[in-house]
Amino acid sequence: MQLALYLAQVAYRRGEIPVGAVVVRDEEIIGWACNEKEARQDASAHAELLAMQRATAFQGSWRLTGATLYSTLEPCPMCAGVMINSRLSRLVYGARDSKAGAAGSVLELLRCPGLNHQVEVTEGILGEESADLLSSFFLDLRRDGRVGRRRSTRNRVGG
Repeated sequence: MQLALYLAQVAYRRGEIPVGAVVVRDEEIIGWACNEKEARQDASAHAELLAMQRATAFQGSWRLTGATLYSTLEPCPMCAGVMINSRLSRLVYGARDSKAGAAGSVLELLRCPGLNHQVEVTEGILGEESADLLSSFFLDLRRDGRVGRRRSTRNRVGG
């Protein structure tokens, strides 16, 4: 979980929403990522999704049975859906997402009995640190419209 928090800090410095994710199987890290939505201009470039993609590429199989994903933020419905479809065994996350969380806050996808797979969920690990990082990011963003990377002066009127 410490690595996921570090990756969230990397995302913050890059001007991305600070979320980090790490996939572990048999005590070995097999995938990791931070948010890359802004860098890729891709709404699906969430840390959890990228970490799972890298884990499946590393192992040569789409199944993540026996793996745990550590994330600084509760997953959204898209990421939760991939966790279910990849047969992820366990999710450990830090901060709850009261606007888009799909592991109990807004929706409960990961433990939905009607689905073909359920994911074991542990929440609140490094939750305060994860929430503080997110709060700082959005405070900075509201204050001056940017976070991390420098704002470009190109294509600005009068600049």
